[in-house]
Amino acid sequence: MTHICIVRHGQTDWNLKGRLQGQTDIPLNETGRKQAEECREFLKDMDWDVVLTTSLKRAKETADIINEALHLPIIEMNDFKERYFGEGEGLTREIREKRYPAFVFPGMEPDEELEERIEAGLKEVSKRFPDKKVLMVSHGAVIHAIIKKYHLDGSKLDNFRLFNGCLTNLRFKEETWNVDDYNVTDHLIEFKK
Repeated sequence: MTHICIVRHGQTDWNLKGRLQGQTDIPLNETGRKQAEECREFLKDMDWDVVLTTSLKRAKETADIINEALHLPIIEMNDFKERYFGEGEGLTREIREKRYPAFVFPGMEPDEELEERIEAGLKEVSKRFPDKKVLMVSHGAVIHAIIKKYHLDGSKLDNFRLFNGCLTNLRFKEETWNVDDYNVTDHLIEFKK
């Protein structure tokens, strides 16, 4: 049975300021690097076979920091790259809510296209890494879409916040993906207070 642990990339300055990043290539900030280090410390004693990441700096840097302890091959898969939000990218929450209250932006990647590329990526993972343990660094909208589709109660889940550095665990069994848990933050210092 293939197991994927999805790590949401560490924080960026745009995350901190509430700016919608999408595919705008923003690097981690100092907090984001610390979150990646905390993920590394939590994940380093588990058995993993491969690390997947997207080509965006914030995901690649998170993957590189985690992999300092794992020394595994890192493979880029842009099937799991963040959604393109068109004219919404770079806008703060306040401006987005005022201009686009339905959270639909001109030029934005349609839901169907996002879902199709995620599905294609998951098929590729199950084909290339059968019965392997895969560590994947990805992005909020992608992880959200996976949870909504494959969690037992996913269709009932309203919008919820995925924290930077959180973990989501998926397993491929009986010819489908299943979400074991999501938004796991026990390993992050900010949640241990």
